[in-house]
Amino acid sequence: MEIDRFKQQHVDILQGIAALRKFSQAGIQENATEIARQVKALGSVVTLHLAVEDRILYPSLQKGADLKLAEMGRAYEEDMKGIANEFIAFSRKWSVAKTVAEKAEEFRAEANSVLKVLHSRMQRENTEFYPAIEAA
Repeated sequence: MEIDRFKQQHVDILQGIAALRKFSQAGIQENATEIARQVKALGSVVTLHLAVEDRILYPSLQKGADLKLAEMGRAYEEDMKGIANEFIAFSRKWSVAKTVAEKAEEFRAEANSVLKVLHSRMQRENTEFYPAIEAA
């Protein structure tokens, strides 16, 4: 199975997380407009990535002959549901500059929590899941 598109989306997502970290460290209130723009952009990439996984990747693994890979896909799909819901709520809440500026410390706390989980998930897929798919 060709997964280069998924891997590139991971690069884009990880770059988006890094950009948010950079702007946040430079000052949340001072960079609220750019942070909100980055949250919105990251939300678009993550939403696209989730949709493609749900429509193409997971169904393909379920139809494949490799039962271990099919089970791994099911586990990753199930695990992603909670992560996706949290991220989507985060993205909706923090894509408005005024909200980011007015609630800077709340943004920082939520970003640290939600983006850490998302980052960890991307890394697990990059080191465990995608190599298993490529090896099959």
